[in-house]
Amino acid sequence: MKFQVNRDVFSEAVSFAVKLLPQRTTLPILSGVLIEASGDGLVLSSFDYEVSARTEIAATVEEPGRVLVSGRLLADIASRLPNAPVTFSTDEGRITVACGAGQFTLLSMPVEEYPTLPQVSEQTGLLQAEDFAAAISQVAVAASRDDVTPVITGVQLEVSENSISLVATDRYRVAVREIAWDSGNSGVESATALVPSRTLIEIGKTFGHSGTVSVAITSSDDRELIAFKADKKTVTSLLIKGNFPPVKRLFPDVVDNYAVLNTAELIEAVRRVSLVLEREAALRFTFTNEGVTLEAIGSEQAQASESIDAFLTGTDTVVSLKPQFLLDGLASVHSEFVRISFTKTENPNKPGPVLITSQSSKDQPGADNYKYLLQPNLLLR
Repeated sequence: MKFQVNRDVFSEAVSFAVKLLPQRTTLPILSGVLIEASGDGLVLSSFDYEVSARTEIAATVEEPGRVLVSGRLLADIASRLPNAPVTFSTDEGRITVACGAGQFTLLSMPVEEYPTLPQVSEQTGLLQAEDFAAAISQVAVAASRDDVTPVITGVQLEVSENSISLVATDRYRVAVREIAWDSGNSGVESATALVPSRTLIEIGKTFGHSGTVSVAITSSDDRELIAFKADKKTVTSLLIKGNFPPVKRLFPDVVDNYAVLNTAELIEAVRRVSLVLEREAALRFTFTNEGVTLEAIGSEQAQASESIDAFLTGTDTVVSLKPQFLLDGLASVHSEFVRISFTKTENPNKPGPVLITSQSSKDQPGADNYKYLLQPNLLLR
């Protein structure tokens, strides 16, 4: 095999191929990147039996062939090569990467032992890449990081004829965002896919500026897969097995008691006042017609409080919230103002969940369908 390729194009392609691979794997061969050279250019791919990545790039191919090489090592080398064309060649199990005055010699891996990438042919629908990436960033923050319960470490995609909802929860909070969806001629009116949040976050970063992203959900050999395609790049992921909890029903239809605040002012106040808090402690928020007061009782040596403007509708309310969970929701609002709504429970002494939504002005709700719910067990008086 021998080819010449643009340094930046090659580096970006290798980086994409290895991005989703685990840092450590029980099978060293799964840490490799498969490079296939033909008259049409190069195809670089990776696969660890759970996630696969595939990309096509242009190259001048002198000798076609296939080779498997350590992915992360090649990515590190490619990212540090000088600004010159890259010449890649193989000779009896050895790989030579030459660029400018630099030259690297690597050992190839046994390509015949590498697994075949999953094939996904049918297209389920199309998404606007920018909206999809924004929705992922808003929702994935609420997914659990605890592998003890795998089903809530994912983001649930719920497809209908004209829209798709992204839902995530870690038991303490729930985030939901709905975006437009073009099902095309697929005939799919409803479908669900529980995608690992880590994978989905990388997909959002990779395809965020791709115009449109095509999505396919399929079953192959008793394995349910989802595939995302754009810009000659494809990522597939195994879906998480299990039943995602029906958390969308936790959201109230109407809340009459709420406050509207400037998002940036609230974020800065929370960050300042929470400096004195011990880990896992909550901030106390007192909402009145005069505004909101934040109070932190850290220890005998440190306490803090601050008041900022708030426009309250309904009765005065006192709630206590974990500052980091609140900041995660506020950072995902993407609007100048934020509405914090106070729900009720059957117990008058126990406040209900706090609902965070976007607000385009003091009087006008946002239009992005984003909702973030902090569950009652975090709300302590």
